[in-house]
Amino acid sequence: MNSIYSLTVEEIRRSSGKAIEVVEHDIDLYYHMALSMYEAIEDRNAAGEASTCILPVGPVFQYRRFIQLLKRRPLDLSRLFIFFMDEYVGEDGKWIDRTSPLSFRGFIQRELTDPMPPEMGLQKNHIFFPEPGKTEEYDERIDDLGGIMFCHAGVGIVGHLAFNEPIDEREITAEAFADLPSRVVTLTPQTITINADTALRGAVEEIPKSAATVGMRQILGAQTLRIYFNRAWQNAVWRKALMLDPTSEFPATLARNHPDVRYIMTESVAAPPEFALK
Repeated sequence: MNSIYSLTVEEIRRSSGKAIEVVEHDIDLYYHMALSMYEAIEDRNAAGEASTCILPVGPVFQYRRFIQLLKRRPLDLSRLFIFFMDEYVGEDGKWIDRTSPLSFRGFIQRELTDPMPPEMGLQKNHIFFPEPGKTEEYDERIDDLGGIMFCHAGVGIVGHLAFNEPIDEREITAEAFADLPSRVVTLTPQTITINADTALRGAVEEIPKSAATVGMRQILGAQTLRIYFNRAWQNAVWRKALMLDPTSEFPATLARNHPDVRYIMTESVAAPPEFALK
């Protein structure tokens, strides 16, 4: 057994030197994400500046909490620019249809843009997804806005941030991988399998084989980076992210070089994994 799996949060915190925060339940994690978004935008508004952010679709329930906060304490979102991390790509090389239950664009429309109170001023033309054939334009928009203020992220079972799937370190150095731009990628079998378990009750054949993803360069270039863990299988993932040597073979390890990164997880994910046949 890999020795990192027996380490406690405090032991990993001391060894890695990174900020690790543990919350009690999934709902606490969703509110943490929502409040983090709210406070960051509030601070930028107070400074008279626009807010630029990269956000994930998964975890998935923070956006309804964000709207709850807005209804209690309205916030001007007219200068908010959101760059969502990714979207599935079909066999035709285009985004899957927005009406698909797997579509991230459709999810954000249902969870964020449609229920958003109009008085908050969120501009639909300030919301972007990386699109096949137009990923350079996506990156250029970020550059034109002066870069990303904050980024929220989850980590996949293969260590990906967004859909930046691992690449054999014999093919690319960690430094070169960290500089990869937004692009269309082929998903690994492991990613397809775990996503099928999460979203489709194991219907592996229904998960698209490709996706458009924000680049590692854009994620790691954010001023602040917050990485969240709430799924049972992330019990091992976050330990690898913090304890393995930085490598293109487990991309989340590269986030440790970020100057303002924090790791937030639920108590169940923070606990050392229990290995048993089930």
